[in-house]
Amino acid sequence: MTQQHPTAEAPQVTVRGEGRLEVEPELARIGVAVRARGTDRASVLATLTGRNAEAIALVKSYGEAVAALETGALSVTPEPARHGRGERVRGYQGWVHLTAELTDFTALGELVTRLADLEWTRVDGPWWALRPDSPQHAEARRQAVHEAVRRAREYAEALGTSLVALLELSDTGLTAGMPAPAGGMRMAFAAETAEAPAPLDLEPQRQTVTAEVAARFTMAPPAL
Repeated sequence: MTQQHPTAEAPQVTVRGEGRLEVEPELARIGVAVRARGTDRASVLATLTGRNAEAIALVKSYGEAVAALETGALSVTPEPARHGRGERVRGYQGWVHLTAELTDFTALGELVTRLADLEWTRVDGPWWALRPDSPQHAEARRQAVHEAVRRAREYAEALGTSLVALLELSDTGLTAGMPAPAGGMRMAFAAETAEAPAPLDLEPQRQTVTAEVAARFTMAPPAL
């Protein structure tokens, strides 16, 4: 495609447009880590398997409120003896990491509290986000295009002329979300009582969606 260069008969104006939205999140992500520790490797693996199954079953019990559940890293590590020579092992510890996404925030506070109440279980999060296919992204892009047209029209009107045609439109960036605090919320409890803890009251963190475009237009020759 041949590049069109501005001339006195077809002057051009290049502008940028930005769309910015403050919206409620659509997803909440949490990280769950279950742990087991002991002196016998087989018993540590058995305990870890049981606690992992218990955590997965608890998350799945919330049905459609859970959009995704994935198993991440698994670690079973021998602990060397602090004293003595050779490869002496004094015990073993293991971790299984899970990640869950929830769309129902009314269930979120209860779920994270119940997970944190499991033995040797740590909960990280929540981290708030929009869906990848959220219509908020398209709305931010529309705002960016409208802003670019408005700016270009204002420049043309300042010269006493008007826009003629769009020559180029490019997407220069789309961002969404807010940086989470380092590590997010962390809870690590061991179940010691039969009484269930009260659900946490979690307030969703609003998300910022920003889209930017660059646009180039031709104008009718102004009467300068």
